Amino acid sequence: HPLDCPVCDKGGECPLQDQAFSHGPGESRFVEEKRHYEKPIPISDLVLLDRERCILCDRCTRFADEVAGDPLIHFVSRGNTTQVNTFPDEPFASYFSGNTVQICPVGALTSSAYRFKARPWDLDQTESTCTTCSVGCRIVVQSSRDELVRYQGVDSDPVNWGWLCDRGRYNYGNVNSADRYETPLVRTADGHVATTWGSAIASAAQLIDEARAAGRVGVIGGARGTNESAFAWARLAHDVIGTPHVDAQVGDGLPHSVLAVGGATIDQVAAASTIILLAPDLKEELPVLYIRLRDAAVRRGSRIIEVAAHQTGLTRYAWRVVSHEPGQQVAALREAFADSTIAGQLANGTVAVVVGRANLAEHPDVVVEALQTVLAAVPHAAVLPVPRRGNVVGALHAGLRPGPDGNDATGILRDAAEGRLELLVLVGADPLADFPDAELARRALAGARRLISIDTHPSASSQRADVVLPAAAFGEQQGTTTNLEGRVTSVGQKITPCGTSRPDWMIAQQLASALGVEFGWTGVADITAAIAEQVDTFAELTPAALAGARDGLVAATPVSFGPLPTATPEVGVRNAYDFRLVVSRKLYDDAVSTRSTPALAHLAPGAVAHLHPLDLERAGVVAGADVKVSSAKASVVLRVEPDTSVLRGTVWVAFNQPGGVVGELIDIDATITDVRIENL
Repeated sequence: HPLDCPVCDKGGECPLQDQAFSHGPGESRFVEEKRHYEKPIPISDLVLLDRERCILCDRCTRFADEVAGDPLIHFVSRGNTTQVNTFPDEPFASYFSGNTVQICPVGALTSSAYRFKARPWDLDQTESTCTTCSVGCRIVVQSSRDELVRYQGVDSDPVNWGWLCDRGRYNYGNVNSADRYETPLVRTADGHVATTWGSAIASAAQLIDEARAAGRVGVIGGARGTNESAFAWARLAHDVIGTPHVDAQVGDGLPHSVLAVGGATIDQVAAASTIILLAPDLKEELPVLYIRLRDAAVRRGSRIIEVAAHQTGLTRYAWRVVSHEPGQQVAALREAFADSTIAGQLANGTVAVVVGRANLAEHPDVVVEALQTVLAAVPHAAVLPVPRRGNVVGALHAGLRPGPDGNDATGILRDAAEGRLELLVLVGADPLADFPDAELARRALAGARRLISIDTHPSASSQRADVVLPAAAFGEQQGTTTNLEGRVTSVGQKITPCGTSRPDWMIAQQLASALGVEFGWTGVADITAAIAEQVDTFAELTPAALAGARDGLVAATPVSFGPLPTATPEVGVRNAYDFRLVVSRKLYDDAVSTRSTPALAHLAPGAVAHLHPLDLERAGVVAGADVKVSSAKASVVLRVEPDTSVLRGTVWVAFNQPGGVVGELIDIDATITDVRIENL
């Protein structure tokens, strides 16, 4: 091992360095020339390897193989030439590669995003909770010179065991992005122009006041922020503006009533004898939950029954795979439950159901009916709903949901598209990118007479706003967040908000004041206490209780979101030339937070139509060619590739990818979407 501590990123937090200093002699017996390799060599887009520093401890290789299930890094050569490396022409393309950098006891593996950015003694840090997805992994947020430079995983036994996915680990780059809203903007004849906060709040309040007189205001968003921000915006929407048309989701989740069916924790699901997956690809959308369930199957003997329209990251660990075309889950489940082996497995031991929106081109009520079918067959099953966005559960619990006779996001956008909405308020929401039905989202933003956006970065939706209010990003505000199991944990502030941006709750309070209502909060603690006092779900989650709970507290009181939908969706007969469309997300996509993070921006795979190899000839297309994919609504041009993980008769396309808007094909009201594939 070379003595290159002065130029090694691990210097100052290196266990080997600490051991040598504590127990090593003052002089070395070795006078020979140290080894020299090309340095560093990139073994992935995010990880660099300095081979001469490696002490062959086997931590990185064991993690990749045993924890992540991605054995893409291993020992090569033998004897004194042994070294860690990847296989030829196969990069360390794991979604969890950053964990190997954190657990490396020397400076052999370093992060390309952090390398040479700071020294450990320069760093200031605070504990927080990752809000990239709804798993809620505990992290340490580290900064230097008031700039975020690194996230590190923290061992939270009920949730993430210290692991992070690479998107959650590296997306601090979007907070540091130069492409941030730093000052309020108002629209003029010449476009957006900067203005003062006082002027912007007055303009926004005037738009709200004019619209609420007609009772035509819709509010979408809030899942990006904290529980405190969601509570503030819920009070503003329901109590001050007086609108019931509020939703924290963007039409890409399940009905809110599914959350009331839940109650299972991640630990309970991972300990179940049988785990039924009615969920999206967890490796792509909720990666650390994938690690927990993989561990349950591989190490703890849990048997996974996966109900899926295409193969996922957990397919190879599943005990049984119930494959189905879109819209056919119920029939597939009934056939599976008739199997005596499966029925016997379900009758013995505990059963947990993980339920989420697996296909954006399929009506969510199809998933609800499948869940009801499972619960009818296995009444004792515990349920864990898995929304994809960071604080959907907390925002809905805090009141950012439809009031009596109010519309959800789909209804709000439909009203806007049909000219029935005077004002649309977007709180960290971008319907043009995130709403499954791209055509409806486009008509909605064109049909809404006025638009207010509260956001951190420019987006396709915020750029159309009449007033833009800059919000503080993650790491710039404090509060609490709620993960998918209802666990409430702290979110820490580490750096100063960018420009003049402000936390979402503060913006809501200022708007309320401009509209004649004083909330009277002087800080986040006041709002946390108000939530505990006014929201039954958070009754025991006082600031004092949360301060003493490092791993957070699970809300014990369920929230009533009304009954589950009872209508049975009808699936039409498919034309023999058509394919059933499956649309789901990849970990890396064209989201603003990813696109504005330099380390991740180039990792999105792009819009591709995946067909089973045997279906290419049926469609009359050639692998790698651009084809026209047409639904009843529209046509888009996509590249087509063969993929054995896709069922015959279906086509799978990732959502929100650069190079094609698959949402143009989706009808949010249709049970399923059939498409035709043709040569250009």
